[in-house]
Amino acid sequence: MLFSELPLANPLQRAVRAVGYETPTPIQERSIPSLLEGRDLLGIAQTGTGKTAAFALPILQRLLDSGKFRAPKTCRALILLPTRELAIQVEECFKQYAQFTAISTACIFGGVNDASQKRNLVRGVDVLVATPGRLLDLIGQKAVSLKALEFFVLDEADRMLDMGFIHDIRKVVALLPQVRQNLFFSATMPDDITKLAATILRPDPVRVEVAPQSTPIERIRQELYRIDKRRKGALLKELLLAHPEMKKVLVFSRTKHGADKITRVLEKAGIKCAAIHGNKSQNRRQEALGNFKSEKIRVLVATDIAARGIDVDDVSHVFNYDLPDVPETFVHRIGRTARAGKDGIAISFCSPDEEVDLRAIEKLTRAKIPEGDQAIYEKLPPPQKETAESEMRNARGRMNRGEAQARADKSREKPARGKKQRADDARGLKQENARGSKFEQMRKDPRLHEGDESRNGQTNGGKPRSNGQDGDARRRHRRNRPGSRARRRMRENGGAV
Repeated sequence: MLFSELPLANPLQRAVRAVGYETPTPIQERSIPSLLEGRDLLGIAQTGTGKTAAFALPILQRLLDSGKFRAPKTCRALILLPTRELAIQVEECFKQYAQFTAISTACIFGGVNDASQKRNLVRGVDVLVATPGRLLDLIGQKAVSLKALEFFVLDEADRMLDMGFIHDIRKVVALLPQVRQNLFFSATMPDDITKLAATILRPDPVRVEVAPQSTPIERIRQELYRIDKRRKGALLKELLLAHPEMKKVLVFSRTKHGADKITRVLEKAGIKCAAIHGNKSQNRRQEALGNFKSEKIRVLVATDIAARGIDVDDVSHVFNYDLPDVPETFVHRIGRTARAGKDGIAISFCSPDEEVDLRAIEKLTRAKIPEGDQAIYEKLPPPQKETAESEMRNARGRMNRGEAQARADKSREKPARGKKQRADDARGLKQENARGSKFEQMRKDPRLHEGDESRNGQTNGGKPRSNGQDGDARRRHRRNRPGSRARRRMRENGGAV
């Protein structure tokens, strides 16, 4: 079957062609027709099976068919996910598939200010992708309502339970309208997940179970390097420089910050590379992926979330810069190489704090990963010098902070005055003295006081002084009075104002 054979509207078919889809994956082929009929679905599928398109395309099609308009502060489809990264990724997929339609999307998640998220919900949205905590928070603030919901998707249900979201999920489900279409996805189906699915899905849902498309591990040659995490960048750089046959390299980082850091290290060494992760715009990621496919860049650094849906042929090497904490993710990572019957190489870095992850991976794969060439360590710069220097800098910083705190404690009763403050004080005193001297000169000038006996009721030059003139003179006298108060403070404080 081809995507062109599926009963999707022209705008969706156009979007499918734009993203390069031709043949549906097994879960897409088995799910889309049933979902278009309005059936509930229980999908047992892992990462890499194409499940996002399997539920996104039929939901978009049914939204187009219904012809309804969204109401303010409501959503018509809700996709619930456990993490911010997954939520961002899924919303971007919806945007891709709906790019030639008027369907609107929004994404809400915790850890950031909610002001912009609430603004996006004011007019209502067709598709809302959310994490449970932030969704309940905005519902409590009356920023969004689920009363008009038509489609509910719970994705990564097993991870939801592992992360402790079971109570939040039940609260969300209690707020849903009775009439709706439900889609439930999980990589595994333990008893807790089965019971949860039964409370969400209508009776007799469609059950679709598929295994991820993977490469037999036997065709992948693996190497392991045990190394301090501070030396991983140097090791990666040394391996890439020493082996020019590594022409198409995919490096996996656990975090977005780590991916950017790896890219900076490689670029500094003159190695052409790019990073893709959730903080990169869609255009930037597509550009990086296109350059990697066309071999304009040698290395593509990616997080696991951003790498979902990426299908690149002829990847010669896969690097696990950080070992994943989920063993199945490791299998999916290294499966990016050795495709189409070709051989591939997977190289993993393991720091001391990742030994637990390594044991879990070897238990899952039932194979011990052989260690790589030990001679490479001799070519790496030792971390001791850098560590000693950083420790010295930290020690100096702590000492300086300690001295500053001690000085501050000592000077609480009498604050210490810096050089600039003392200069300002001296300048102020000089100005005060200058004003005082000027006043003394004016006071002693006989021309200013000739015939001035107004205070005693006498006249000036035989003419009575007016009350206004007398008041002006008194104000001038007060304005030109010497800074006696400032000098008195200086005497009391021992020279400090």
